Amino acid sequence: MTQDTSASRPLTSDVTGSDAAGRTEQSISARPADAGAALAGGCPVSPLGYEAPPSPLGPDSLTWKYFGDWRGMLQGPWAGSMQNMHPQLGAAVLDHSTFFRERWPRLLRSLYPIGGVVFDGDRAPITGAEVRDYHTDIKGVDEQGRRYHALNPDVFYWAHSTFFVGTIHVAERFCGGITEEQKRQLFDEHVQWYRMYGMSMRPVPKSWEEFQAYWDHMCRNVLENNEAARAVLDLTELPKPPFAQWLPDRLWAAQRKLLAPFFVWVTVGLYDPPVRELMGYRWSARDEWLHRRFGDLVRIVFALVPSRFRKHPRARAGLDRASGRIPLDAPLVQTPARNLPPEDERGNPKHYCPMVS
Repeated sequence: MTQDTSASRPLTSDVTGSDAAGRTEQSISARPADAGAALAGGCPVSPLGYEAPPSPLGPDSLTWKYFGDWRGMLQGPWAGSMQNMHPQLGAAVLDHSTFFRERWPRLLRSLYPIGGVVFDGDRAPITGAEVRDYHTDIKGVDEQGRRYHALNPDVFYWAHSTFFVGTIHVAERFCGGITEEQKRQLFDEHVQWYRMYGMSMRPVPKSWEEFQAYWDHMCRNVLENNEAARAVLDLTELPKPPFAQWLPDRLWAAQRKLLAPFFVWVTVGLYDPPVRELMGYRWSARDEWLHRRFGDLVRIVFALVPSRFRKHPRARAGLDRASGRIPLDAPLVQTPARNLPPEDERGNPKHYCPMVS
């Protein structure tokens, strides 16, 4: 793998989105009175309201099988950089996110509510509403004078689409592969999953074929090589994760010199060819062969891990509720305190900040 390190390409996309600063195509319309006990304030509603909460995914879904697997961490930089390449999302991250101030805690705690939208069972619509509402005040104008809003339906769906494609990547590259029919099933499930947020369904493609055309269009015509995306790929100063503070600084620094370029290589291997070109990377047949052998190695190693412990705690709890191991109304698993936002940010409504000790 090689990278063109010449000056960054100019931003060429003229995509500005809808009237995002003031219109998000969702309405907080009244819901039936008998739903009040089950649904929290701000729970998702469609533009016309709904008569019943959307149906969450369950343990018989492929999404439950592949999402929430720890192998998904291997595509984390891919997902983060792909999201940030969207001009509005990238601008929002630069202006509002604490990600680059606290990369590990921000990533690790976000896995809990994001996973909850899939694994929280009947409470998944409430979790989806919470995730959506963290983004209510994330808006502004980027350095080119383009307005952005995190609740612009096109922007919000783009982020969700990377979760879906990331699930396919995990299944294809690190779990032994999936069939075309299974991809279609995952597509249908990602639509059901997206309903948990209560956002407009307008941007959502109607079929797997339409989604493939949408994804190709985004990769070729909308995404930008911008500061927010490049910063995700810059792992040269990555701090120690919260769970490994015991590592000596020298050992972490030495390890980082090896891991930083390796994880960029893993990420570039997951990019579509137009995105590699956009970001200035070249990918050889040898890179592709090695990348697939690495995926095989990951699959072999994870086969030795008990299936229960391949899953993130929020996903594991969902499986436990479904199997009867714990009660259906057991408290939802929350992030440990070590992953909480910086103290000066904990009162900000844009953050997931549970009361944990």
